[in-house]
This record gives sequence, structure tokens and C-alpha cells, in this order.
Amino acid sequence: MATSKGDIQEPLLQSYQPSRTETNITPESSNELEVILANTQLSFTKRICSATWIESKLLFHLAAPAVIVYMINYVMSMSTQIFSGHLGNLELAAASLGNTGIQIFAYGLMLGMGSAVETLCGQAFGAQKYGMLGIYLQRSTVLLSLTGVLLTLIYVFSKQILKLLGESPEIASAASVFVYGLIPQIFAYAVNFPIQKFLQAQSIVAPSAYISAGTLVIHLILSWVAVYKIGLGLFGASLILSVSWWIVVAAQFVYIVKSEKCKYTWTGFSPQAFSGLWGFFKLSAASAVMLCLETWYFQILVLLTGLLDNPELALDSISICMTISGWVFMISVGFNAAASVRVSNELGAGNPKAAAFSVVIVTLTSFVISVILGIMVLALRHVISYLFTEGEVVAEAVSDLTPLLSVTLILNGVQPVLSGVAVGCGWQAFVAYVNVGCYYVVGVPLGALLGFYFKLGAKGIWSGMIGGTVMQTIILLWVTFRTDWNKEVEEASKRLNKWDDKKDRVFN
Repeated sequence: MATSKGDIQEPLLQSYQPSRTETNITPESSNELEVILANTQLSFTKRICSATWIESKLLFHLAAPAVIVYMINYVMSMSTQIFSGHLGNLELAAASLGNTGIQIFAYGLMLGMGSAVETLCGQAFGAQKYGMLGIYLQRSTVLLSLTGVLLTLIYVFSKQILKLLGESPEIASAASVFVYGLIPQIFAYAVNFPIQKFLQAQSIVAPSAYISAGTLVIHLILSWVAVYKIGLGLFGASLILSVSWWIVVAAQFVYIVKSEKCKYTWTGFSPQAFSGLWGFFKLSAASAVMLCLETWYFQILVLLTGLLDNPELALDSISICMTISGWVFMISVGFNAAASVRVSNELGAGNPKAAAFSVVIVTLTSFVISVILGIMVLALRHVISYLFTEGEVVAEAVSDLTPLLSVTLILNGVQPVLSGVAVGCGWQAFVAYVNVGCYYVVGVPLGALLGFYFKLGAKGIWSGMIGGTVMQTIILLWVTFRTDWNKEVEEASKRLNKWDDKKDRVFN
């Protein structure tokens, strides 16, 4: 090991494996759910009721703090856009294009590559191979940091890229100023996503919620000072966002190093982080392709909107709707994380019935919540845009798009959860093929056809994209419904054995 702490603990962990009660796992989450579901002596109703109660507690223990974390992180980005929007309509369009057109490119790639850690850490933790979690965390951070160097070039040349894509010179120029301030955020992503997945795999989510809440307060104060008091404009707004992300990263890392809950999964820096990088890269690449295709799908929606007549109004209206969608989407992302952790932990622990039952409960719960939120947004369609801008023309355009927004919110109650199940099972490569077909063979061409050829504008583009999402959701529902969970347990065991060979076995 690279540190004295690791040298002291390694021989102990080789001969001693901590029990679940000595780690962050509770007895309920280890085997009780599987036992109840397999107990045929109980009536079907009693089994379902008891299992639902246990799973609901486990689910909300994970999902509630995760939703808070993702929500607060998204509010930080949204508040930056709001600060920019109150500088003027051009600044709002620039921040929207820079944030959605460039920054989400990096976000999707980094988050996608980080989901490889989610699969491996979740299943390793369920199988009680605790020592490997820290190695997976470090390997992913190394790979994502190297990727961040390449992504920096895209940020540096963002103005030229946006103009090449057909955006107006004025908006592209202003957007590039916003993007320059986001360059440090790239490397915050490179560290944050592996840390986030590392903690989530152990069901440690509440500390991240506290850290994010505290950071949000700091972010709002610093943004107000930078934009309005110092007058740094777009660049200042985005730079403060980068600083806030680094605060979150630093605080979470300190927690990992100091917390007793991570003493078996984090034992210090290790040279093992630099071994087996090519194999880890291939797994990360499959994860990245899956989530990037999904994230970039909605990025294309914004880019296509920028090519319409009167692009400033179109961008303002659709970016407001996408911001609201993204805000509500954070709830589904929280359930996405919960689904991934629950499924991967149960598969790693060899509990097929519990894994299958977790999928049902998390999907139904997320769907019900999304329907309620979709109805609420539809009821507020005439006033919701005033959170972002005072323009009445933009407010009318947003109101016109709100029915499509409501449909999107309801779909987001199911689709992200199924993606979380896919990550928990390690299906990233398969889902990538599904995404290509549904999003880029159907959704994007249909949206372009409706938006430009049939002159439906932003509504046409968005309608086509919804069509692709509906198709993808139906396919994932069907595949999940037909899954052989006993086989998935076997696949999880094979995957862990592959990654826990002699070269990787540090703490077993």
C-alpha cells in the first residue's frame, strides 16, 4: 500500500473479513427481505405486505438523501442560470446554451464512466469484498481525470464549436464566456462521481446531503457577490459554480478519510489504482456510452432549437422547460441511485427475489411521485416561467410547451429508474444499443422532421424526442419484466471474480 495506514491494515484484512453488523449494513438489508419473499408458509398477502414495508424503509433510506443531494446540486446549476437570466435575455440564452449545449456533454461522459464504479462497488459490497471499493474508486478517478484533460479542449474552443453547429455568433460568443468559468468543474466531476458512487454503494448518503446543503448556501452568497457586487457577469457566475463543486468534493473526501463507516472500504491511496486500467477503461466506456447517449439526447434538443427562427425566444422558452424538467428529474435520479444500489447489493449478496422485488417497489414509487409533479407543473403553466425571467413573451411560449413538459416528467418517473436497474445489473452495453435505436434512429430524426419540415418549431422537436423516450421505456420495461434474476446473481458472481483476481486482490 502507498500509506502506512494501508500497510498496517492489509494483513489484518487478509485474515479477517468484517461482519455486516460491523459495517454499514443492517440485518434487515442483508437477508431478511429474501427470507420473507421465499417463505411459502406465509400467505401471499402477508409476504407482500411485510416485504413492501422492509423494502420501502430501505428504499427511502437511500432515495431521500440521494434526492436531496441531486436536487441541491441541480439547484446550484439552476441558480447560476437564474443569476445569469436576470442580467438579460442574451445572458439567459448564453448560459442555457453553454450549460446545456457544452457542460452537459462533459457531465454525461463523466457520469457515464463513473457508473462503472456503481456496478462494481455495489456488487462487491453486497458480496462483502469491502477492500476492493477503495481501489475501484481510485481507478475511476484516475481515468476520469485523464478524460477531463481532453474535455478541456472542447471548453476552450466552445465558441468555434457552437458557431460551427450553426448557433448565432452573438449567443455563441456569450456562451463561451460562461463555459470558460466551468473548466475547473470538469475535474470536480472527475473526483465527485467516483466518490458519490463509492458512498452510495455502502448506503452512505446522508452526509453528502448535509454537505450539499451547506455548499448551496455558500454558493448563493458567492454568486450574488460575484455577479451583482463585483460585476463579473457570466464568467463570474459559472466560475463560482465550479468553486462550489470543489467544495462538495473536498468535504466528501474528508468524510471518507475520517469516517469509521469507511474504515474497511477506504484504507488509503494505493498503487493498485494504476493497475488494470485498460480493462477498467473498457467497462467504464460501456457505461459512458449508455449514459452519454441518454444525456446528449436532450442536449441535441437544445442545439436543434437554436437553429429555429427567432432562436433567442425558442432557446429561452425551451431552456426554462428543460431546467424545470431537470429539477424534477433529480427526484428520479435519486430513485435511480437507490435502484442501482439495492439491485447491485442484493445480486452481490445472492438474493434474486429481493433484487426483483426492489425493482418493482422503486419503479412504482417513482412513477406515482412523477405523475403528481406532472399535474402540478401543468396547473402552474402560466406563472412558472417568472422564476427565470420577467418577459411576458417568454412566459407565453413556456406555457405553450408545458403539456409536453408534463408528459416528459411522467416518463422520467420510470425511465431513469430502469436505467438504475441496468447499472445495478451491469447491462450498460445492452442499454447503449437500445438508446442508439430509440433516441438517434427514431427520436432525433422524428423531432427534426416535426420541428423543421412540418414547421412545428420547438413543440415538434420536443414531441419527436418524447417518441424516442417512450420507445426506450417500453423496451426496458419488457426486458426487466422478463429478467431471470437467478441468472443475474450468477453473472454478478462471475463479474466480481473477474475483477477480484490475483492482480486485484488487495484486501481479501
